[in-house]
Amino acid sequence: MSVERQDRYIEALQRMIRIDTVSDPENGSCPENFVKFRELLWDLFPHIKDACEVMDFDGSVLMKWEGRDAKAAPVLFMNHYDVVPASGDWRYPPFSGELAEGKIWGRGALDNKGGLFAMLQAADELAAEGYAPERTIYFESACNEETLGQGSDQISSWLTGQGVRLDMVFDEGGDVLREPLSGVKGTFAMIGVAEKSIVNMKFTARSDGGHASTPGKDTPLVRLGKFMAYVDRHRVFDVELAPAIVEMLRRFAPYMGKKGRLLENAGKMRRPLGTLMPLLGPTANSLVTTTIAFTMTGGGEAVNVIPREAWVIGDMRCSHHQGKVDSIKEITKTANKFGIDVEITDESIESAVTDFNGRAFRLVEEAVAATLPYVDACAPFIMTGGSDARFFGRLCDQCIRFQPLLITDEQMESIHGVNECLDADNMVPAVDYYRYMLTHV
Repeated sequence: MSVERQDRYIEALQRMIRIDTVSDPENGSCPENFVKFRELLWDLFPHIKDACEVMDFDGSVLMKWEGRDAKAAPVLFMNHYDVVPASGDWRYPPFSGELAEGKIWGRGALDNKGGLFAMLQAADELAAEGYAPERTIYFESACNEETLGQGSDQISSWLTGQGVRLDMVFDEGGDVLREPLSGVKGTFAMIGVAEKSIVNMKFTARSDGGHASTPGKDTPLVRLGKFMAYVDRHRVFDVELAPAIVEMLRRFAPYMGKKGRLLENAGKMRRPLGTLMPLLGPTANSLVTTTIAFTMTGGGEAVNVIPREAWVIGDMRCSHHQGKVDSIKEITKTANKFGIDVEITDESIESAVTDFNGRAFRLVEEAVAATLPYVDACAPFIMTGGSDARFFGRLCDQCIRFQPLLITDEQMESIHGVNECLDADNMVPAVDYYRYMLTHV
């Protein structure tokens, strides 16, 4: 590994992290910083900027690198540049880009400026070398992925209106993980082939109110409590092993010793494995069923008054086998048992599942093998979080969610948390990964 390259790459990423690009509509963002960040991109990556047609969509950026073959369907590479707020007690200041303990620290190091840097650095180097892609390559970087994704929604709609049909899409998502599930003794590139759709719901219980000195039974807060406890203790949603999860388990099998023998034929044991997975913890459970987390609550006017109305917000992540419509139907039916009204406050697009035998997945496997030698194998999985790739399902059947960064469990928890950081040793391999991808699409 070139020390000179790594040092140069670290310095560039530090400069990107030091510009606060928090997208936070409620508490306010700093528009000037978003402009400053885009200007920094053109300073850091002048060759690819000159090689591309650059379009601005209210701060979100689309770049078009014209290919030699006008008949070949274009591809899209994307990594957003906005970040979430950085509250809490950080080991190093969250917008310092501090290099310490072999890591680059700061909000966005992992989500998603590290990936954005590697993608644009690879493209800039190729453009500087005079490389011209065979097919047209688009680069997209949204400024509001962490909020509602308006930028990618707008860009994908615009491309659709231009008659563009993409052959492949490559976004952030999975990472390189050691022991991705308990008992799996290997290092895996976890490649997202889909993402759960998200439905935010408000559950409201109502009553005539009254004085706290003469409470009746099943007041609004009590009914909400019973409802949440029921959902916590019972299986409300269907459990099923999707083909992508079956394949994931099959690929884990050789790295699990004797226990792996059970998973070698996971496809023939979908029913018992579907029953077993929820018992392995929250992560395993989320891979096989719709989940709902109760995240916010409110109601009541005074300490001695029974509320006329109380509510709780639920964040539901819908499995592909049950889908949004049936998942909403099941949780509504359960809520109604407790006299609770349901309102959908927000919902995301449902993503299709990319074929793990398709060209896009295979290309990522090839790039990982060529540039990340410490990886034992690649495994498909279904993301429980959201990404902007969901908007590009409108014009592409193969949307992959993966960034070539080796991270620990602690670093995974730092995403949207405190002490977000990226190991400096990731920098050169990540750029090499994108160079491979850009020259082989």
